[in-house]
Amino acid sequence: MRKTLKFSRVMLYFVLVLLAVLTLLPLWSCVVTALKTSKEVILSTPVTIPKDPTLEPLIESFGLLKRPLSNSLVLVGSGTIVSCFFGSILGYVFSKRKFRGSNTLLILVILCMYIPPQVQLIPMVQTMSKLGLHGNLGALVLLYMVFGIPMCTFIFKTLYDEIPDSYINAAKVDGAGTWMIYQRIILPQSIIPFVVAALLQITVIWNDYIWGLVLTVGESNLPATVAMANLRGSFVAEWNLQMAGALWVALPTLIIFIFLGKYIMRGYAGM
Repeated sequence: MRKTLKFSRVMLYFVLVLLAVLTLLPLWSCVVTALKTSKEVILSTPVTIPKDPTLEPLIESFGLLKRPLSNSLVLVGSGTIVSCFFGSILGYVFSKRKFRGSNTLLILVILCMYIPPQVQLIPMVQTMSKLGLHGNLGALVLLYMVFGIPMCTFIFKTLYDEIPDSYINAAKVDGAGTWMIYQRIILPQSIIPFVVAALLQITVIWNDYIWGLVLTVGESNLPATVAMANLRGSFVAEWNLQMAGALWVALPTLIIFIFLGKYIMRGYAGM
C-alpha cells in the first residue's frame, strides 16, 4: 500500500516537473536567443546558453518598439478604465436594479462577447472609415472601450450577485438613492471585481493582433504586437531581434500577473 502511494507520488511529481519544463522551455529559448549575436543564433541551437551574451538585440528592439509600446499603453489605459467603469455600473443595474426586460437585455449584452472578430472586420472597417478614424490610433481606442463593456458587465454582475440584497434594502429605508447606494455600498466591495475585469481587459487589449493590423496604418500608429511581427525582416530572419522584441511585449503582462494573478483566482472562485 505504501509502495503504491510512494510510486503514485513520484509519478505525480514527474508529470508536474515535465509540464513545468515544457511550459518554461519557450520562455527559456526566447531569453537565450535574445542574448545571442546573429552569428551565434545560426551556429547554435535555440536552447543553448550564449557563449558571448550581448544586450544589443534588446537595446535595438526596444528602440524599434518604444513608440508601439507607448501606443499599447494608451490603448490599455483608456480601454480598461472606460470598460470597467461602465461595466461596473451596468453590472450593478443588472444585479440589483432589475427592470422589465433586464434579463433579455443582459443575454444580448453577454452574446456580444461571443461574436467572432472575423465576422466584424468588414463592418468595423467601414464604420471607422465613416467616422474618419480608420488608420489612426483613435479607431483602436474607441473599439476597445466599447468591446470590453460586455465582458466587464458580466464579471461585475456575477460578483455583485454575491452582495446580500438586505444591504441594498436597508440603504433604501434610510433614504439612499441609486447613485448613493452604488457609491457607498457597491463600490467599496468592488476591489476584486475591478482587478479581475481590469486584468482580463489588459490581457485582451495588450495581446490583440488582428484589430491593430486591420485598423491602423503607419508605424507611428501600430500597437506593440503588430510592430513586433514587423521585426521579422524582409530577407533574413533576425531571430535574436524577434525574440528580444517578444520579451519586451510579454514583460508588462507577465509582471502584472505575477503580482496580481491571485485576484483572478479569487474572482473566478466568486463567479
